[in-house]
Amino acid sequence: MANGSERKTALVVGAHPDDPDFGAGGTAALWTRQGWDFYYLVCTNGSKGSANAEVNPADLIESRRAEQRQAAQTLGVVDCFFYDGIDGELQPTREFLGWVVRQIRTLRPDAVFTHSTEQIIRDSFINHTDHRVTGQVTLDAIYPAARDIFNFPEQIAEGLQPHKVLDIYIWGSNTPNFEVEIEAVIDVKIEALMRHMSQFARREGFRESVRDRWKNDEGRLVESFRRVQMRG
Repeated sequence: MANGSERKTALVVGAHPDDPDFGAGGTAALWTRQGWDFYYLVCTNGSKGSANAEVNPADLIESRRAEQRQAAQTLGVVDCFFYDGIDGELQPTREFLGWVVRQIRTLRPDAVFTHSTEQIIRDSFINHTDHRVTGQVTLDAIYPAARDIFNFPEQIAEGLQPHKVLDIYIWGSNTPNFEVEIEAVIDVKIEALMRHMSQFARREGFRESVRDRWKNDEGRLVESFRRVQMRG
């Protein structure tokens, strides 16, 4: 967390609109109050995130992008950036990697949050392939691609310098080692999730399920991460 007047930057990289809010929305709201600037990267267009056969996918893309911006604003996130990969078809391409590297070199975050690559099934939850690809590409972008001057030299030629990310926070990990208590901001997190009208507005009991989902074994409301501290 930031000390005194010093502001730090965090980047949250999620596969779909709403994933950054699920994964780290409480932390974003809390740490923003403590002197951080948070940014979101959203890697797919969300075009398949509906069970309504009457929805036009192009309209859904626009709706979900607007919903994500509204959610981010609710949490105090500075800005959102969108890669627009096709929902359900994300691949770890060189182009995708270069896009994430560009954002890291531009924003120069102290910390990056993203999906777990290790987990596929937990209880009744299946970790979507887009999630795993996003986590993989984000980690590859952090180390070594964004750090190394000979990776994506065209970006260096544009004036974007290499950058070392020192802290990584991975949500959905099988081996969490770091918790952020979000009791003070749980209502803000819920309001942010409710901005995703196309996804959750009509889901019965959604507000209550959010609270239960983030309770740890002691009953405290937390977001849990695998924290990886990189060498400087």
